[in-house]
Amino acid sequence: MNVYLYVLDTLADWEISYLMAEINSGKYLKKNIEKPKIIKVGKNIKSIKTMGGIEIKPDICVKDIKAQKGDLLILPGADAWISEKNDEILDFVKEKINSELTIAAICGATIALANYSLLNEIKHTSNDLNVLKMFAPNYKGEKYYCNEYVVTEKNLITATGLAPLEFTYEVFKKINIMEMNTIEAWFNLNTKREGKYFFELMESVK
Repeated sequence: MNVYLYVLDTLADWEISYLMAEINSGKYLKKNIEKPKIIKVGKNIKSIKTMGGIEIKPDICVKDIKAQKGDLLILPGADAWISEKNDEILDFVKEKINSELTIAAICGATIALANYSLLNEIKHTSNDLNVLKMFAPNYKGEKYYCNEYVVTEKNLITATGLAPLEFTYEVFKKINIMEMNTIEAWFNLNTKREGKYFFELMESVK
């Protein structure tokens, strides 16, 4: 399985931190699977700088994505979704949105999808409905908007930037790389912050 992470200037580090850390470490993954390969994708291979000031160099350009059934594409939030053109990755999403590639978009990435008319006929969420209307003039999907932290519909996951944990939880459920009891224990530990869930998490990966 490949995990494609789209990187662009002003990437919101915290929105994907739980997701990327757990995939990269592999410590809670199912025992019988190979750890997913993380591939950083950019408009070009020039380094970008996140909101936190961290430089990330893409591994490949959008045109070099070789997505297969069961792969994951992560679209993190970033101010650059509004200030810069990212048409190539959005064209790729348009082509793959009905495929078996899981597409996970959070915060500003959902606004970009909305403005590209990709949320007009599918259940979704974002930072706020009025925000979509304000920043995505091509958006016509109001009747499909759900006032929730995260929405999974078919192969598309959308989330508000206020819910990186819920976003990670839904992605893990969708891509099936952890046992369900591991996912639940991990989520409870991080949201409820009670020690008993740490022991449940450790027990789940024995």
